[in-house]
Amino acid sequence: MINYYKYLPLSAEDKKWGLCVLNAGTVRTGPSVTYPISTHPSHHYFSWSSGRILDEYQLIYITKGSGYFESDHCKYQKIEEGTVIILFPGERHRYKPHEETGWDEYWVGVKGEIIDNLVVNGFFRPESPCFHIGFNEQIFNIFDQIIEKTKKEATGYQPLISGAILHLMGCLHAFSKQVSAEHGDKEVLVNKARILFRSNIDKSFSPEQAAEELQVGYSWFRKVFKSYTGLSPGQYAIQLKIEKAKALLTDPDILVKEIAHMLKFESSFYFSKLFKEKTGISPTEYRSREIGALSSQAPVAAAPRP
Repeated sequence: MINYYKYLPLSAEDKKWGLCVLNAGTVRTGPSVTYPISTHPSHHYFSWSSGRILDEYQLIYITKGSGYFESDHCKYQKIEEGTVIILFPGERHRYKPHEETGWDEYWVGVKGEIIDNLVVNGFFRPESPCFHIGFNEQIFNIFDQIIEKTKKEATGYQPLISGAILHLMGCLHAFSKQVSAEHGDKEVLVNKARILFRSNIDKSFSPEQAAEELQVGYSWFRKVFKSYTGLSPGQYAIQLKIEKAKALLTDPDILVKEIAHMLKFESSFYFSKLFKEKTGISPTEYRSREIGALSSQAPVAAAPRP
């Protein structure tokens, strides 16, 4: 997990859409580390003693670690990993990770009449800003996709990611209506493992390491994981890397060997061999096909690099 955050410019057209993303990021705060990081703009920085009031909504997903939260309408409470916190405009709040654990957070800041209407109509309330949803792969993917889209700011990205925000709000509302549905310990563990694999997709992170971090035996972990997903932990991790590689291959400026290195494959040769086993074609062939398809839709397109 690499620390990243970005504050986004908005055009008049973006604002007319009714929902726009103002900022997004992901931060890992280690144990006993000062929080929040001091490089945020002054209008977003805060201290635990003074708190903060924003002119926007923020959605924060704590995927690892624990901490504390308090706001004008919500009394002081402990935050467990797997919690989504919604911050409301005009509402003084404060939050921080526990000194012994730190935490990993993914967040997006948004505003617009669409989300205002959801609040006015009671779908989300300042009195209930915290949703303990556990380690949910769907929620994680939405945050991750939004953050990835902000990195390039491609034409038309604002309406695209604002649609993802609306999807995210819908998922949270659905979870709030299903609070009586208890998840078994095994399902919680499998979902946590999925998050671990996705968070470490750019590292040499083995299934054995996942079992160790989850504090369970590997043989038992492998059996339970496969019973829920249909794949062994190792095959699941490989599938994630292959899907990430597909996305990277659509960028002609990234060499195949660079992709192999970025995703921590043993070698470029091994990456190409495994990619062909899983997809039926080589990375170079996949790149040519995908960029060729894009070229047919646009007047100008970059030539692929092998």
